[in-house]
Amino acid sequence: MTDITLAPIQPDQPSHLMATYGRQAISFVRGRGAYLYTEDGTEYLDALTGIAVCGLGHAHPVIAEAIAEQAATLVHTSNLFEIPWQTAAAQKLAEVSGMEEIFFSNSGAESNEGAIKIARKFGTQQGVRLPKIIVAEQSFHGRTLATLSATGNKKVQDGFAPLVNDFIRVPFGDVEAIQEAALQHPDIVAILIEPIQGEGGINTAPQGFSYLEEVRNICNQHNWLMMLDEIQTGNGRTGKYFAYQHTNIVPDVLTTAKGLGNGFPVGAVMTQGKAVGLLGPGSHGSTYGGTVLGSRVVYTVIDTIQKENAVENAAVVGRYIVDQLRAKLADKNVQVRGFGMMIGIQLPKDCAELVAIARDQHKLIINVTAGSVVRLLPPINMTQAQADDLLERLVTLINSYL
Repeated sequence: MTDITLAPIQPDQPSHLMATYGRQAISFVRGRGAYLYTEDGTEYLDALTGIAVCGLGHAHPVIAEAIAEQAATLVHTSNLFEIPWQTAAAQKLAEVSGMEEIFFSNSGAESNEGAIKIARKFGTQQGVRLPKIIVAEQSFHGRTLATLSATGNKKVQDGFAPLVNDFIRVPFGDVEAIQEAALQHPDIVAILIEPIQGEGGINTAPQGFSYLEEVRNICNQHNWLMMLDEIQTGNGRTGKYFAYQHTNIVPDVLTTAKGLGNGFPVGAVMTQGKAVGLLGPGSHGSTYGGTVLGSRVVYTVIDTIQKENAVENAAVVGRYIVDQLRAKLADKNVQVRGFGMMIGIQLPKDCAELVAIARDQHKLIINVTAGSVVRLLPPINMTQAQADDLLERLVTLINSYL
């Protein structure tokens, strides 16, 4: 193996990277499970896992072995040819999702782009000239032009007008608003929502997951496609393989990414029922979607999640973390919400500065979203001992802040 050592970046050294990220002044050189390490060996507990990406933790040996073996064998041939690992990965994903057709993309945004195209194709086939899609306020669906337009966050949309038209926005969880939109817009063909709004602050609907059942009924009533964005909530994150499985419904279109590749960039858009067959040869594609390497990673990640009972672990340990946080912070006027390993702690004031305090003083990696919500996205296979480590650091942090 070639030994390449990168020289340290000097403070006055110019960077050729576009300044699209407000990066923290720290870098990590290796990881293992729930922990990250800097060059000098300092250990950090990672309760963010690449923003819900490394669900099985860092450098999982089974995933690493599969990547190394496949990279040394065959990485890419293109979708002009049969790809046995892609077929096998699709079979695995169909088994855990309950969907029928699967298209592999490279990211969550691309998966949601695929869902939007499917909705428009469906509408066109129904004779709708300008198909419209209902989306939710405070949602986040990606940063491509169409997914940015679907996103319910004016801050991330600023400067990119004109946006893609024909998205109708309603408050998250408001069934009456959906019904009202149906009366006002006869050309609606689909609704695209997140079961839990991650970027929006770990928001659950007031009625819980029964909201999805109500939306399913409305879609059936109006012959709309029910499309769920499970980019963040999928792959075991909420204590079910997909969050909609907390209910008895099945969406027509399902998107996912993040934990699907445990750090390898891959996504998927899936269909069942009346959404099957809407995209055919020439109507959609991707040069890198479903490569040999990416497909083997997907297969291996799903297989490992199943063999380690990681989804069940996320449910049990996640509930433990939530219960402990509620008990230990009972006098702090905070609200703890979420399912599985997708947890939000709503503080009574803005707390963006906690990210740096947690990192520097407690060696803890967290995220703050929606201004005042501490977001936790630990590995779904986190042990209870690691959960206790997380609780000790986090409770100390919040107690000293409030």
